[in-house]
Amino acid sequence: MTQDIILTNASIILSEEVIHGTIRLQDGLITDISSTPTDVAGAIDLEGDYVAPGMVELHTDNLERHLSPRPKVDWPHRAAIIAHDRELAGTGITTVFDALRVGSIVSDQSKHHGKYARKLTTELLALRESETLRISHHIHLRAEICSETLIEELAEFGPEDRIGIVSMMDHTPGQRQFTDVQKYKDYACGKHNLDDAGFDEHVNFLYDLQSQFGKKHEAATVAEASRFGAKLASHDDTTTKQVEVSHSYGVSMAEFPTTLDAADACHARGISTIMGAPNIIRGGSHSGNVAARELAERDRLDILSSDYVPAGLLIAAVQLGNLWGDMARGLSTVTRNPANAVGLLDRGQLALGKRADLIRFGNSSKTPELKGTWSAGTKVF
Repeated sequence: MTQDIILTNASIILSEEVIHGTIRLQDGLITDISSTPTDVAGAIDLEGDYVAPGMVELHTDNLERHLSPRPKVDWPHRAAIIAHDRELAGTGITTVFDALRVGSIVSDQSKHHGKYARKLTTELLALRESETLRISHHIHLRAEICSETLIEELAEFGPEDRIGIVSMMDHTPGQRQFTDVQKYKDYACGKHNLDDAGFDEHVNFLYDLQSQFGKKHEAATVAEASRFGAKLASHDDTTTKQVEVSHSYGVSMAEFPTTLDAADACHARGISTIMGAPNIIRGGSHSGNVAARELAERDRLDILSSDYVPAGLLIAAVQLGNLWGDMARGLSTVTRNPANAVGLLDRGQLALGKRADLIRFGNSSKTPELKGTWSAGTKVF
């Protein structure tokens, strides 16, 4: 049981509007919202700050960053998971789908793709069961089509593993995220310290993998997502044809489409488009793909993901609110829309009976300042 919490003199971001008033939390739920301030004893005066639902993150690689803070460093997993959990709470994220890669390269250790997802999932779920974690964690399996062991790794999971999303990823150079091979070369050589000969060998190796396993791995990913009861997502769709294939598989979310044509095709087929918060904040894609802001201006952006910068999620949502002249709509891209997309209908909006996940932030400068995070009515930041 949690204490009765009353937040007053707040700008409360509802699903369709912002009101000035008071919100009450009790036993982990929202029990009252009113459009008037209160001076009842114990009420916390928010001095006009915004109150919004806790943010829902569908795709973040942040846990992997804590696991390997430097190349070839394997940080203790318990410490990494807890640090990741605390960081997200401190950025206003109250529900996260931790993106873990499945599909490894075992024939050549120089390719930097070892297996880890099954063990880490077991560790993460144990910490969740022991109530060590401050926010709500779910699993997002990133199925690497261009790998050697995807089918075997997927088989190690089941419906009990809280797998909410399975995304199909094909990072073969020359298509999708890296249509421009030179941009992929800049990325790969910088990340893996490859020279020209090493890069050519690396690319040819990936081409062979895609040719050998691509179709088989796609089919297995679709089947396993259904077995898990997970939502299926595509990744880096570039062409209308790729979106059509995604749609035929039952994809309901498109992560980071790289062109306006792909985003238009997703919109036409009812596939939610997810774009990266860093793309919004930086004013464009680091890979040279379509700018998220352009999609927002054309009504083709449904959900934001922090991707690789958790603190960017709130900043980008507020920027969208300013762009659209509608703060409620901006915040919906990180709250209601992602929650609905994965079927978590108990959260993502401030409404009676909903889970008391919420954040407090000030917005008096160009960068919103997070001042508090509550998860199921408990203050976690």
